[in-house]
Amino acid sequence: MKYRYCYHCGTRTVGKQIDGRLRDFCKNCQLPLYENPIPSVAVVVANQPGELLLVRRGVEPGIGEWCLPGGFIEIGETPQEAAVRELKEELGIDIQNPQLLDVGSHINGYYGDVLIIGFTLQIDDNLKIIPGDDVTEAVYFSIENRPDLVFRVHEDFLNTWLANRKNNE
Repeated sequence: MKYRYCYHCGTRTVGKQIDGRLRDFCKNCQLPLYENPIPSVAVVVANQPGELLLVRRGVEPGIGEWCLPGGFIEIGETPQEAAVRELKEELGIDIQNPQLLDVGSHINGYYGDVLIIGFTLQIDDNLKIIPGDDVTEAVYFSIENRPDLVFRVHEDFLNTWLANRKNNE
């Protein structure tokens, strides 16, 4: 259980079985305090020849491992806006209109459960990539010669992207 005190009135919470799960509950407000996943985005970025742009993580979880660029959605922004912002922060690129790819989850991760909205984007080959926030390196890889990704859901997004590419050929 996560909430020791009610976020509405400050009363100490108790555990209560609700909908088959033990949940934090405020007796004063008669309110279950639900724990929800953290929303985030990840982007499959490809160049004109179809190489994937992957980033090496500079922070935990998975420091030093490879993944798709992305991050948490902030208050007041849409998932698409978060994808645009994250690509600016992590890669130094200004892009618009990433396309929705898929939705997945990373369960019980470093930050708890994370809901991840996957996008895809093809960028121009001459766009200058400058690794920034939370990444130490950004490298293009061929599909056949890429490292494993640290998050299973990122691998799932790549598989969906590859299936979509094959269907469009």
